[in-house]
Amino acid sequence: MPIQLINAQLVGHTGLYSLDIDQDMITALHPQAHWLDLDTNLVIDLEGDWLSLGGVDLQINGALGLAFPDLTPEHFPQLEKICEFLWHQGVDAFLPTLVTTSLKNFDRALSVLEHYCQEQSSPNRAKIWGVHLEGPFLNPEKCGAHPPQYLLPLTLTRVQQVLGDHLGLVKIITLAPELDPSDTVIPYLVNLGIQVSVGHSQASAEQAQSAFDLGASLVTHAFNAMPSLHHRQPGLLGAALYHSPIACGLIADGKHVDPLMLHLLLQRRDVTEKIFLVSDALAPLGLSDGHYPWDDREIEVSQGTARLLDGTLSGTTLSLLAGVKNLLGWKLCPAETAIALATESPRRALGQRGLAVGSPATLLRWHDRTPDGEIAWQRLDFGDL
Repeated sequence: MPIQLINAQLVGHTGLYSLDIDQDMITALHPQAHWLDLDTNLVIDLEGDWLSLGGVDLQINGALGLAFPDLTPEHFPQLEKICEFLWHQGVDAFLPTLVTTSLKNFDRALSVLEHYCQEQSSPNRAKIWGVHLEGPFLNPEKCGAHPPQYLLPLTLTRVQQVLGDHLGLVKIITLAPELDPSDTVIPYLVNLGIQVSVGHSQASAEQAQSAFDLGASLVTHAFNAMPSLHHRQPGLLGAALYHSPIACGLIADGKHVDPLMLHLLLQRRDVTEKIFLVSDALAPLGLSDGHYPWDDREIEVSQGTARLLDGTLSGTTLSLLAGVKNLLGWKLCPAETAIALATESPRRALGQRGLAVGSPATLLRWHDRTPDGEIAWQRLDFGDL
């Protein structure tokens, strides 16, 4: 049944827009002042609220008690539950992130995810668009909570071992470029169609710039696990912010990066091209605070922050769209920007199309009419209309 949405604000557009929806696809999109056709079966007035696609999480390590590196074929039902859970958290698609682990675990988890991706077809589930390998080619001095015993040297042979037969599944790999003085690995990965993200690295600005020149296109969780910005040593983040095509992932939980630094970063005019939000959520996402296993160690989760028992920050248990609410609650940017950073920007970073004619109508409606004035979202479900 054709549906028309009217009086919607859209990211990157000025004024109100109307959208036609038919068979769960966006079939028309026009400035409302120029076009309005109410000869449809159903018209929904959005009353000036923001409208977006659902979020895309390019760095999420697990949920509902399951860490993605621990995947086995027996976890298929739990993986399905995670996809359903993330859908209800406003996420359209995600890249299960495999942190540093053994070669055996990498191969098993990749095999499970590859099989699942061939089977996934259920509606109302977040889609797996591929895998993000966060390691094992990280600088030991910046490995953070990654188990150092599984770190590997950055060589073509080792990279081929980790990738195995799963070249089409891996979409992003985080690595420390200074570990490859031969400068052969990044061009090899880029030629395979895998995006290289610089992270967990001690790279200088010069080394980072060299990596970008070779084809690296992303930075993993900006500010974290890398040299601090310094007025005489800008480091890899300084190089990334200067190098216009590079996009940086950002964790907006208030713990990984202080809101003041977030505010400085969000002042860029091209912020939605340079920054995208990630959750960096761990396996306890969706569970209560407490102690949980993490590889052969233990993490403590308190108020959405996960740490090893020695205090090392290891991730969050906040969903992707919690970062949007945080940015707006801290008054760091307009609603349009915050929404874009979780919905449009990660799609752009992955080379995917955003909200446009021909896009699936997996839409979120955003408004601030809650009692406390906090922005809220809801999925627009056309299935029962």
